[in-house]
Amino acid sequence: MSEPIKPMVVDLSHWDPADDYAAVKRDGIVGVIYKATQGTSYTDDTYVNQQHAAKPAGLLWGAYHFAEATNVDQQVQNFLRFAAPDPDELFCLDWEDYGSNTMSVSQAKEWITQVETALGRPNECVIYSGNTAKEMLDGADAFFGGRRLWLAQYGSTPQLQESWDSYWLWQFTDGVYGPSPHSIDGVGPCDINSFAGTPEELVEQWATGSAGPGPRAPRPPHPPQPKVVAVNISAPNGVTVQVTVNDLPYRRFRRAD
Repeated sequence: MSEPIKPMVVDLSHWDPADDYAAVKRDGIVGVIYKATQGTSYTDDTYVNQQHAAKPAGLLWGAYHFAEATNVDQQVQNFLRFAAPDPDELFCLDWEDYGSNTMSVSQAKEWITQVETALGRPNECVIYSGNTAKEMLDGADAFFGGRRLWLAQYGSTPQLQESWDSYWLWQFTDGVYGPSPHSIDGVGPCDINSFAGTPEELVEQWATGSAGPGPRAPRPPHPPQPKVVAVNISAPNGVTVQVTVNDLPYRRFRRAD
């Protein structure tokens, strides 16, 4: 039985930037995940302008790094320096086949760990993968399974690597292959992704993977405290006592018999 398709997210790059994000939103899209970096030095020169157009249009924003088998530390720095994801933005490792330059399992774990640590966002990295995860992971891997899967598969029925019980996003088409639709208003043919929940649930889960607590209610103000100082004074009979407050005489009294 084919899985229901609910297109809510597009992923784009300099190959297919949007030209009208208002139209993208009207077509039912809720979020955009854009290529930011690749390897140790590449940065997508359309990223910033697209980000500045998408977010004011009311779309969620995310950034992905295309993984390579090159130096992991330099790949991490490339992504953090250029994308610098805000707390409300999704971040993702695009882990797919790249021939002899495909990132290894240990490198993927290292990139994810370093980026999450630098951002202070443990377990929030989204992992984009399809056949690469299925071919390179051996059985259920708790590290990968503890993070959201963005599954790339253009068949009608998604098949998961056993580290995951379910996908979070499903890229069902690249704009040519896979189930329909293949095109989104404001972009044209592009990668389109299905989300099984509601748009409201996608908004809640976007950056962190779960609905976070709402803003704390402001604490009620403390009631004003009376400005009273109790002073006990003992004086012999017939002695006049003067109380001074802030260097000013406040009260004089004389103890009588």
